[in-house]
Amino acid sequence: MDMELAERMLAEVADVPAGYVATYGDIAARAGSRSPRLAGRVLSEMSDESTHWHRILRADGTPAAHLRDEQTALLRAEGVTVTDGRVDLRRYRWQPTRAPDDCGQSV
Repeated sequence: MDMELAERMLAEVADVPAGYVATYGDIAARAGSRSPRLAGRVLSEMSDESTHWHRILRADGTPAAHLRDEQTALLRAEGVTVTDGRVDLRRYRWQPTRAPDDCGQSV
C-alpha cells in the first residue's frame, strides 16, 4: 500500500466536520486516487479511535452493512438525519469549499 496516499486519505477523512459526510469516492479523489475501495481499505486497516470513520459512506449514502447500526448512531448524534438507512448526500455531503454552516449544522 502506498503509505503517502493512505496518509492523505486519512487527512481527508479528518477534514470532514461533524454534521457532514463524504463518500469513499470523495475521499479517494481528494487524496489523488481513483479507488473508493482503497479508501475503504485504508479506513479499515489504518484508522484508530481518533478517526471519524463514521462520516464516510458508500456512494448511495448508506453505511456498510456490518457498520450500519454503530455508524447510524454516531451520525445521528452529530445531527445527521438518517432515513431508511440512508443519508441525503445533497444535504449533508461535505464540500471543502463550502462553509461549515451552509447546511445549518453546527461544527
